Amino acid sequence: MKGLKEYNISFVGLKEGSHEFQYEIDNKFFEEFQYTEFNEVNISANINFVKKSTLLELFFTINGTINVPCDVTSELFDQEISGDFSLVVKFGPEFNDDNDEILVLPHEEYQINIAQYIYELVVLSAPSKRIHPDVLNGTMESETLKKLKELEINNEKTVEEESTDPRWDKLKDLLTGKNK
Repeated sequence: MKGLKEYNISFVGLKEGSHEFQYEIDNKFFEEFQYTEFNEVNISANINFVKKSTLLELFFTINGTINVPCDVTSELFDQEISGDFSLVVKFGPEFNDDNDEILVLPHEEYQINIAQYIYELVVLSAPSKRIHPDVLNGTMESETLKKLKELEINNEKTVEEESTDPRWDKLKDLLTGKNK
């Protein structure tokens, strides 16, 4: 993860108050995490970093697109995603990240790497079921959909299914309590 040094925020030299950081996330970012589920990534990450005397507050906001295959047709499309996340950083005797929203850094720390938080926010903001917009509005033309329509089960009952053996009908009458 040597390529993620640009996501280090050195907070020792910052004045108290609000600071803005902006990052453009692309495929190289996800290659560092060995995550290959997205074909192409174009995301803008904004971090509002608030330094206070005893703690730090980080507000993450992401917006952009990821290129993914459709779960129905396997056609590639750009899925829009957005999300936000807030993190409070406190200082203590040792590192502790057990809580999702509170991070405890040792007193001697002078910087924080936010790459993992951006990565998790992007991955968790992506929908688990990805459906191409043209499938949803019914205008998608693909070989997969044509084959699915060919194999679709017809709900109309045939004449064979409607005519039953009269002996079975008598047994059904016993179940329902009807006697003819």
